[in-house]
Parts: sequence; C-alpha cells; structure tokens
Amino acid sequence: MSILLISEIFPPRHGGSGRWFHELYRRLPEQSVTIITGINDTGRDNELDAGFPQVIRRINLSSRHWGLLNLAGLLFYLRTLWRVFRLRPKDLAQIHCGRAIPEGFIGLILARLLGKPLVCYVHGEDIEVARTSRELTWIVRRVLGGAERLVCNSLNTQSLLTDYWQVPRERIRVLNPGVDEQTFIPVAADTGFRQRSGWQGRFVCLTVGRLQRRKGHDRMIEAIPELIREVPDFLYAIVGQGDTYPELQATVERLSLQEHVQFLQDIDDSDLVKCYQQCDLFILPNRTDGNDIEGFGMVLVEAQACGKPVIAGDSGGTSETMVQGQTGLIADCTDPLTIARAVSTMQRDMERGAFQPDACRLHVLDNFTWSSHTRKAQELFRELGGVS
Repeated sequence: MSILLISEIFPPRHGGSGRWFHELYRRLPEQSVTIITGINDTGRDNELDAGFPQVIRRINLSSRHWGLLNLAGLLFYLRTLWRVFRLRPKDLAQIHCGRAIPEGFIGLILARLLGKPLVCYVHGEDIEVARTSRELTWIVRRVLGGAERLVCNSLNTQSLLTDYWQVPRERIRVLNPGVDEQTFIPVAADTGFRQRSGWQGRFVCLTVGRLQRRKGHDRMIEAIPELIREVPDFLYAIVGQGDTYPELQATVERLSLQEHVQFLQDIDDSDLVKCYQQCDLFILPNRTDGNDIEGFGMVLVEAQACGKPVIAGDSGGTSETMVQGQTGLIADCTDPLTIARAVSTMQRDMERGAFQPDACRLHVLDNFTWSSHTRKAQELFRELGGVS
C-alpha cells in the first residue's frame, strides 16, 4: 500500500518544507510514495525526478487565488483535484499534504471521496497567514478538523493549533525537520574558498533563506554600522532570492555598506554547504511580520551540524533549534542595535572559547538526524494503517 504526497514546494524549487519532504520521503521504502508537486522553471525537474526513489508527478499547483469565492480560485481547486485524482496510485493507503492550504483542501476532498486518512503538515506561518482572511480561515478550519493527523514542525506551531485553532492535542504530532549529518559536517578552514569568496581576513556572518521581511535581512543590514565599530572586518553574506532584494540592495547603498554586505543569489548545493562550513557564525534575524512567522528554522540546524554557532530572533519556533548559551543565542531582532550587540557578544565569547563547534555538532546528532526523524515518521504513518 502506498502514500500520496501533495506539495507545491519540492526541489528543485527552494524552500525549507520542500527539502524536508525530499529528505524524508526518499528514505521511505522505494516506490512506496507518489509525490504530486509543482512544475519549476529551473530546467532541473527531469534530472531530479529520474534519480529519485519515489514516483514524482508534476502539475501546475500555482494559483494567485486560494479562496473559493473567486472564480479563478474555484477553477484552480476543481482542475487540480481532477488531475490529482487521475494521478493517484491504485493501491493508495494514505493522503499526505504539504500545507493546510491549498494542498490540504485538495487532499481533504480527495480523502473524503476515497475514504482514506489525511495527514497534513503544519509549519506555523501557513496557518497564521490564513488568519488574515475569513475565507481562508474557513478553508483551513475544514482541513484542520478533517485531518486524522496534523504534523507540526515545532512545539510553537503545536501551540498555535491548540490555542487559536482549538485542535485537540491527540490529533497533533510534533516532528522537527532533520538534517543530513553526512553532508553538513564541520571541516577545516578552506583558504582557497574564502579567498575566492572574498571572505579571507573577514569575520563572516551568514544568512541562508528566502529574501522576505520576516527573515529580517533588513534589520541585520541596519545593524552593521554599529557592529563594525567593534568588528571592523565584519562581512554579512546573504544566500537567497526573493521579493525584498531591491529594497535590501537600496539599504546597503544608502548606508554605504557595499564592503560589508555580499549577496549570493545563484550558488549550487556544494557551494551552499561550503558557505555553512566556512562562515564564522550563522544568523537568522527573524521577526514576526503581521501574521507571518518562522515556524522552525531548518537553516539553524544545518549551520550547527557544520559546527557553527547561531543567532535567531525571538519569534516562532527558532529557540527549539538550539541550546541557548551553548550552541546559540536568541535576540530581539526587531531592533538593529540589539542585533549588533548579540553578534559582537557572540564574537567575543567565541574568542574566549565559548560556543565550541563540537557542542554545536553534538546537539544536532543527538536531536535532528534524518535516521531518527524517519523512524518517528514511519511510526506516525503506521498509526493510521495501510503502510509498512
């Protein structure tokens, strides 16, 4: 018996949830999962799909409207439901959805039509954004109420479900995203890479993530004028793409920080890992932006797996990724001055021997490996029956 996973976000499209599903489902028994995901414009779909141990079907899962009162949104759901229905595996046992909306609503209807259990992943920001619309709130409530299991990425996300959405705790399971501990590993300083990257002789602070307001790149950039008073060789390296890039670039120019900020928008996976390994510390200066929050922060775990200490904002589930005071710090990242103080404090503490790479690495090995993650997921799926 097999699983059907519906997720718009999946590699080669960037996104933490997509990496989560890619790593988890490829570790399940081969050909036991059919993944229906979106079409990407990177040209790498066929290459990735051919080497993946599960069946991947790609359809258009994008829509500008997720509501039912808009004709475009209604047609999107009807069209997508029909396509998913036709692509479902014949021996289907369970339906899994990457988000409550839009995938969860499609999965809910399909589950009711076929009499199959529904498992829906919840990331935090997805259900919080839905609260901005009565229509989307109505849809999400139907999904949350109709799913047999809701899989949360953090305890913080679980609290959102129980406190606001009034979901019974017995239907919720917390499953933190994992990390590939064989890929994200500590290595010695690579002088060649640092020279090519313009990092040699610099104290490099790295952020990896989509360029959006809640990630906090803007406040980090605004913190640099204060920060370089204590750390004059400071360099802020930003890996990612997104809508706020023009705004961030304009801020860099306005503050004359071209020598202290580096945008890395097009790097391959190998160089991404090297960025983690060769930076001095990692920061995710996230904050709550309206109803948009950081549900967990996989990038913080990946950095610690490489032996790097981390700093994150006091919003969402980021505190669950670290041991505060040993592998990382939590700070109010709405304030540039507070960010500057957190970075300079960590830099001084690192010089004194605190935040050791071994402690960061061991924390990940004890809590966030994919082997442990996959075992917990399989136990969860077996609860609903029909899969081995």
